[in-house]
Amino acid sequence: MHSYDSMQVGDTFSLKRFISKEDVQGFADVTGDDNPLHVDEEYAAGTRFETTVVHGVLLLGIVSKVLGRDYPGHGSIAVSISAKFLRPVPVGSEIEVQVKVVEKIERHRHVRLKVYAYRNGKMAVGGEAVVIPPSPDS
Repeated sequence: MHSYDSMQVGDTFSLKRFISKEDVQGFADVTGDDNPLHVDEEYAAGTRFETTVVHGVLLLGIVSKVLGRDYPGHGSIAVSISAKFLRPVPVGSEIEVQVKVVEKIERHRHVRLKVYAYRNGKMAVGGEAVVIPPSPDS
């Protein structure tokens, strides 16, 4: 866990995660987003992507997990997360989520981070988040 005081501009964290067909179907079941591009291999084969792709918001959910559980860590509160979806991530792929501290906002004791998701070394998602890091005594 990293508190506001222990975080420094330039600090980074990364996490790798495999996203399975079952992960995508579970996300579709929970959200109701059963767009065939994500869950129907036959349909997706006829699209520009030629295969099923992971929901962009599922990728952001993994970013949110990193911020709330890994870095800064347990108890962090997301104030905002914004992102652009740059490349599709085929279902059955491993991604690497990276976060980097770019600013400490003293007035509110918030931290601004760049957030990224890569597949095969190519950026699939890029954006930023503002979080309230956990207090040192939590």
